[in-house]
Amino acid sequence: MQLGDLLCARRKELGLNQAELAARMTALGHPVSNQAVSKWENGSTLPNARQFLALCDLLEIDDIRGYFTGGGEGLLRGLDAAGRAKALDYIQLLRWSGRYALHKESEKIVPLRSLPLYSLAVSAGTGQFLDGEDYEMVEVGAEVPEGANFGVRVAGDSMEPRFHNGQTVWVRQQRSLMTGEIGIFLYDGSAYLKQLVAKQDRLALHSLNPAYGDILISPELPLRVLGKVVE
Repeated sequence: MQLGDLLCARRKELGLNQAELAARMTALGHPVSNQAVSKWENGSTLPNARQFLALCDLLEIDDIRGYFTGGGEGLLRGLDAAGRAKALDYIQLLRWSGRYALHKESEKIVPLRSLPLYSLAVSAGTGQFLDGEDYEMVEVGAEVPEGANFGVRVAGDSMEPRFHNGQTVWVRQQRSLMTGEIGIFLYDGSAYLKQLVAKQDRLALHSLNPAYGDILISPELPLRVLGKVVE
């Protein structure tokens, strides 16, 4: 299969149409139209290198070499898409278990982790700046998921009843999220704790509290994903 055929097949596996994929590309800072996605898929044009890597992130293609060589090369060769996903999930579970680390727990003292905790809260209501320099390093233990890279304190009630004012949430740093996932976002100069949702041909930041309306993402204003909330 050609590159465009593979991109098209993967997009359909994730239940996305061309307009939705274009909207997600635009939100990542790669503004494209659904016509551009159509041309990539029918082989009329090709994405540039940055666009291609963004596509792989959005389409959850981790084994890039193996996927685009038909599984003939790469670590996960011979597996279909479902098999590759299960293999990657299992690898992550092995890491998190600690049972197969290079050094056994009994052979070493496991120190507490130090993670940055931002003292300027992410606003769950009206939005506030997330100051990249205004944080403190805190020691955390097993109560914080291993995948977490930083923490933020919530301000406001727009994510009630799941997240409360003053609560600390822990975040895994990553550049993209799937619709339905909750994360930390920078948009139009403000930081938000929200759920990413699709509204027709546009993305939106959704509040769990029905008293707050959705924030529709404009194609002219880049949406930056800081990470996914982990629990």
